[in-house]
Amino acid sequence: MFAAEIISNVIPTLRADDTVQKALDRMNEFKLKHMPVVNEAAFLGIVAEDDLLNIHNHDTLLNDASVNMLNVFVLSDAHTYDVIRLLSQLKLTAVPVLDQQKNYVGLIAINNIVDAVAQQYAVNEPGGIIVLEISNRDNSLAHIAQIVEADNAQILSSYVNSFEDSTRLEVTLKVNKTEITSLVASFERYDYQVKEVYNNTQIDDGSQERYDSFMNYLNV
Repeated sequence: MFAAEIISNVIPTLRADDTVQKALDRMNEFKLKHMPVVNEAAFLGIVAEDDLLNIHNHDTLLNDASVNMLNVFVLSDAHTYDVIRLLSQLKLTAVPVLDQQKNYVGLIAINNIVDAVAQQYAVNEPGGIIVLEISNRDNSLAHIAQIVEADNAQILSSYVNSFEDSTRLEVTLKVNKTEITSLVASFERYDYQVKEVYNNTQIDDGSQERYDSFMNYLNV
């Protein structure tokens, strides 16, 4: 997924001849701490709420020398990972998106990226989650996928987490079924360490025992 696919045109931009107060009001309206300043299609930079609050006179125009503008943006073909990295490193609440000619095309607010990640990792799709701990020498996603598919399931999303000063990896799988007891057993049979399991509908709440008792009664 690329930046151009998740931009929002709902949030209007600021102009260089807008006041600091208008910028603060706009940030409050859209619950953001960063807003782009654009003249026509020319991107001038982004202003930050904390910087604007330090300006005593809120009638000051944004093109005034006392107003700090950050030259931060991503291009429209940037991957969502690059957007997330920028948001995280610079503690931004929004990232402007420019085309190849450096013209402003839209804004990615932090809620846009949350929705995009939820879609990318199939967060809203029903399914079970299995967390495996493996050695980095045994990191064969192909073999893991074979085990899942042999259980008549499919991997909706996956990601790998590494640990500093360790040869161990944590692999998180989201699969398209919620009854994953047999799948967990399959991983354990292949000597995978199942660290955590979520959304497994096969819960030991006594229902299976009651069902078995009922079936035994019918067979009498």
